Amino acid sequence: MKWNDAVLSLKSYQPGKSTDEVKKMYGLEKITKLASNENPFGCSEKVRESVKNSTHSFAIYPDGYATLLREAVAKHTGVKETQLIFGNGSDENIQIISRSLLGAGKNTVMATGTFSQYRHNATLEGAEIREVPHIDGAHDLEGMLKAIDENTAVVWVCTPNNPTGKYIPEQDLLTFIEKVPNDVLVVLDEAYCEYAVAEDYPKTNQWINKFKNLIILRTFSKIYGLASFRVGYGLADDDIIQKLDPSREPFNVNTFAQKIAIVALEDQAFIEKCNTENQKGLKQYYEFCSKENLAYYPSQGNFIFIHFKQDADVVFQYLLERGYIARSGKSFGFPNSLRVTIGSTEENEGMINAIKSFLNEDATPSKSLL
Repeated sequence: MKWNDAVLSLKSYQPGKSTDEVKKMYGLEKITKLASNENPFGCSEKVRESVKNSTHSFAIYPDGYATLLREAVAKHTGVKETQLIFGNGSDENIQIISRSLLGAGKNTVMATGTFSQYRHNATLEGAEIREVPHIDGAHDLEGMLKAIDENTAVVWVCTPNNPTGKYIPEQDLLTFIEKVPNDVLVVLDEAYCEYAVAEDYPKTNQWINKFKNLIILRTFSKIYGLASFRVGYGLADDDIIQKLDPSREPFNVNTFAQKIAIVALEDQAFIEKCNTENQKGLKQYYEFCSKENLAYYPSQGNFIFIHFKQDADVVFQYLLERGYIARSGKSFGFPNSLRVTIGSTEENEGMINAIKSFLNEDATPSKSLL
């Protein structure tokens, strides 16, 4: 078989273990999954009702233009309908961007310790990958600018950053984008933006009218609680959308997903409630980490990155065997850190107690960032 070298150099995405799998493996009755940054409160009740009452024909293809969803998102974000592209989750939009701009002889710039699919798709397209080490969990914007040259096609910026939760203040981000050459696409991944509460977290919707080399990625998978429906979207100048669209698969967002996303968008009271509960959950972990002298990164997302003075896989395995699923930082380049999704108050208490038990058994808490 004549496989592409890039395919042979990669491993497929490794999702966390399913709850059923963990139950069976360790003989457990209850599992608390806090590994994939899903919304612990699920989705809006209005969404549930809409699913129950759906009467769509299974034999009809979806609307390839996502007309009604496009209208709803345009109204919600304040952009033109022609400034939107929809994908099967943000993952597909990342793939579309990579397919459209990257290839042999080109390079792409990103931070170390950020969302893995930037690197994954760049590798598949045969592009050179330039990773710039983070500074205390945050993007080194000056370092990223220095990494750009005449062959750079795409720069990836994730804020709040996954897995660290750090965000880029408005003025810093504006200054960065202004310095990026006009022929380099800046991808601003804001998958967790609805969770951000920092006063200087930028409101970026209208930036696409100022910067003709910017695309902003959003998703319905996180705070909207629609991860299984797979709906993501991008905001950009009309010309960027037109250039990207031929790389998009036809009928890529299914009929149910389009309808459900519209309903979810309408229930902003649910979004506000989830944000409030997330802040309460973060406070639980902040207080626990401070008490136990565990270092962590303050987060603007729905997760917290906690640092230990030992192999994160050891901590992960200990928690797993007791029914708590987190995410080891090893795959992100943080061998001693653990990413924990913020859950309900009860779920957070359970995870905290499990970590506390681990610390009491055989771990020394970290007093400084790694």
